[in-house]
Amino acid sequence: MDPSLARRVLVASTEITSAALEDPENVLRLVVEAAAEIADADLVLAMLATEDDDGTLTVEASSGEPVTATLSPRSAAAKAARTGVPVMADDVTSDPRTAPYVPHALRSYGPFAVAPFGTSDRKIGALAVYRRRDKPPFTPETVDVLSAFAAQAGLAVVLSEGFTARQRVAVYEERERIARDLHDVIIQRLYGAGVQLSLLERRLGKKLDHTDRARINEAVDLVDETIAEVRGTVRKLRNTDPAEGADLLDSIKAEVRTAGELLGFAPRLHVAGDLANVPRRHADDARAALREALSNVVRHSGATNLQIDVRRDEKHLLLRVADNGCGIPSGVTQRGLRHLAERAKSAGGDFRVVSSPNGTTLTWSVPV
Repeated sequence: MDPSLARRVLVASTEITSAALEDPENVLRLVVEAAAEIADADLVLAMLATEDDDGTLTVEASSGEPVTATLSPRSAAAKAARTGVPVMADDVTSDPRTAPYVPHALRSYGPFAVAPFGTSDRKIGALAVYRRRDKPPFTPETVDVLSAFAAQAGLAVVLSEGFTARQRVAVYEERERIARDLHDVIIQRLYGAGVQLSLLERRLGKKLDHTDRARINEAVDLVDETIAEVRGTVRKLRNTDPAEGADLLDSIKAEVRTAGELLGFAPRLHVAGDLANVPRRHADDARAALREALSNVVRHSGATNLQIDVRRDEKHLLLRVADNGCGIPSGVTQRGLRHLAERAKSAGGDFRVVSSPNGTTLTWSVPV
């Protein structure tokens, strides 16, 4: 190999490998630009396998003019990617191995060569070089250099994918940590503050004038709104995929325990069925429904007995909260209950509240 050419390959490979760890999004651009210089090509295409893994290749980066194209599994580029054997042609539009599969955008080119792109363990595509019709064909030595460079550059691309994946995992883990802190610490404190304000308003009773009572109720409403906003932030921070909410049972136990501390007695909790694979959306709705129900019991009911039932069967997730309190007082805002009814309806479920002077029963269910 020509010493100057070998030096260019080494320098280009080093730059691309460094970029794979520092700027992975630009790796393919650097690859095609370096290949154009090494092979003295007018156009270089980095073609990667599609997600369908059916042998089709798509152009992901190009030097020279921008090119958008999809190549057949029977094309020379796809065969080189699949077999690991490079292909060269004096004229890409007349050689029988390549002519039937040349996209219209590439018919102005003549000399052509393509090398497998990737590693022995990870075949990611092909690296193709083109020259204009008035230029000489690629030599076997140039194709050998291109193949060696494509292998080294392919390794750099694989490294960049791994680095990007690790970065993505780190971001997800940090988002999950923040969401967990918001959910387990901030919301709990806000919830406790709101309940204490409501209890204070009840204990003072007639000692408060209308203005002070209105201020306390306004503060409670602001706390409720803030909790709703924080919950929304938690949902956005966490993965939006419909993943399974494995912590639903722990959340239910924590909510019930907090309510018991505020009520002064331990509510009875009965759980039937497996809650480990409840879809995240329904798990979030169930938490919201339970929290709203327990908040109403603590704030308004004066109950001495509280029963919580959670049941998961093959078709439904059901939550029932029943107390022996005084019922929902007239004049108490029911915005939270209306919100839960809307969420249940949007999920194709059902939400009902039965209230009387002898107690209140809230029933929430959704199909899963």
